[in-house]
Amino acid sequence: MQRLFYMLSFILISSKALANTGIVPPITFSKAENINKYTTRIPFKLVDHLMVVEAELLNKKGNFIIDTGSESFILNKTHFQNVYAFNKKEGNTTGVLHNIENLHQKHIKKIALQGFTLENKTSDVIDLSHIENTKKLKILGIIGYHILKDYEVFIDMYLNQITLTKTDHVGNKLTPHVYLEKITDSLNFTLKKHTIVVNGFINNHFVKLGIDSAAEFNQINKRINEKALKYFIPKKRLILTGASKHKRIEVLAGKLHRVKLSKRIYFGPMLTVLTNLSNMNEAFGTDLDGILGYEFFAQKRTIINYKKETLYFIDFPLPTH
Repeated sequence: MQRLFYMLSFILISSKALANTGIVPPITFSKAENINKYTTRIPFKLVDHLMVVEAELLNKKGNFIIDTGSESFILNKTHFQNVYAFNKKEGNTTGVLHNIENLHQKHIKKIALQGFTLENKTSDVIDLSHIENTKKLKILGIIGYHILKDYEVFIDMYLNQITLTKTDHVGNKLTPHVYLEKITDSLNFTLKKHTIVVNGFINNHFVKLGIDSAAEFNQINKRINEKALKYFIPKKRLILTGASKHKRIEVLAGKLHRVKLSKRIYFGPMLTVLTNLSNMNEAFGTDLDGILGYEFFAQKRTIINYKKETLYFIDFPLPTH
């Protein structure tokens, strides 16, 4: 019997229309730890393969998904019903499987993230109840690029925490005293709208790959060159539900081998699904061969600097016996 999986991946904002505004009180991340004036550390829990942080908004306690593949800060309409008709956003949000309709926006006057204050942020408001039902978890919303871009973002799967450090307009940290660990490597990337795109290789075949922290499985485009596709070893079929609750697709799942991003940055076999990325590529005006998600971060302790368009890597500790 086929198992039903949910994969949250690439919530792509296709419309740039502005909406009327409503004031939303601060969001508080109660478990965050201030490291210094410009840095906070927030623990996350893994729900299946999603990184989830706890927060409180409008006297509601719940969870937010950390999603580098989402352009916006998103609130779950299920828990925030005070969205009036005049706040409806023009156009749709495009998901990897289907358009997301009935999209609204609210203007957030102020977000308090422990010692940080984020002002004049816009939140999209959509129905995320299908994610809640699948994950059996109360989800208040999704934290995406519009929030993360002003920070250097350290996603640490070893300690299950995300560290946010405020940066200036060119991406320099406002404080040098952030990481105890040593940065061992780096990699340049390009931003296609809000998506991190890296050059890489499957065996020796050149590919373009997007990086998305909320992709529960890696994805490889079924239209990829056959020389690269032969290193995808299928194991079984899955049913996936995307960012919209209205459509499901059947895909092949297996392991992707021989992925590397440079001579020194390479990966062991990664759980991957074979799917059609045409919707996403059309939305971005690019041609991605695949998406690296949870499996990427599980193998690499990764720091994202959006303004410098650079990834930095910190080694996992060596196992002790």
